[in-house]
Amino acid sequence: MSSSTLLLVLDLVGIAVFALSGGLVGVEKKLDVFGVIALAATSALGGGIIRDVLLGIAPPATFTDARYLVVPIVCGVFVSYVHPTISRLHKPLVVLDAAGLGLFAVAGAQKALSAGLNAPASVGIGMLTAIGGGVARDVLVREIPVVLHREIYATAAIAAATVVVIGDHYDFNPSAVAIAGIVVAFSIRVISKWRGWSAPRPT
Repeated sequence: MSSSTLLLVLDLVGIAVFALSGGLVGVEKKLDVFGVIALAATSALGGGIIRDVLLGIAPPATFTDARYLVVPIVCGVFVSYVHPTISRLHKPLVVLDAAGLGLFAVAGAQKALSAGLNAPASVGIGMLTAIGGGVARDVLVREIPVVLHREIYATAAIAAATVVVIGDHYDFNPSAVAIAGIVVAFSIRVISKWRGWSAPRPT
């Protein structure tokens, strides 16, 4: 699989996963169908837009490739009509969210490296890609973003992006590195959720 194809696949799968998650938040907040779709799109596309703006990609890929808009809209409509079934699937959704986190962190870091950014900047871009949409979603529903006050989230994204940067430095196979990064983020996120871990707070 070519590097560009890999990035596109990671982006679209991550968009679908986060769109489902964002749409469910809209349902929980009792928004109408438009509101559910808006939250689905914000969750799915916010991180990618932030990434592309920081990388100087204008306009962002979201606005030049129809697939980036169609996927979250379809997922938002889907959630609006089958949310009772989806809401009962709490554990599968945690798993999907963890996978989406890894997908976006890896895609963001790889895109940053392709744009010629250095290692620390690429890790930062990877993290922002992974958490940006969720932060924007929480702000829209007037909640403190989850990443700022509970659960291990940004740390998992940083770990995944770091794997990508190390793999690129040693010229490992991009697909294998992407899978490794996703697995790292997925594992950290799922285990921390299961164990109830969160970042330390000031005392």
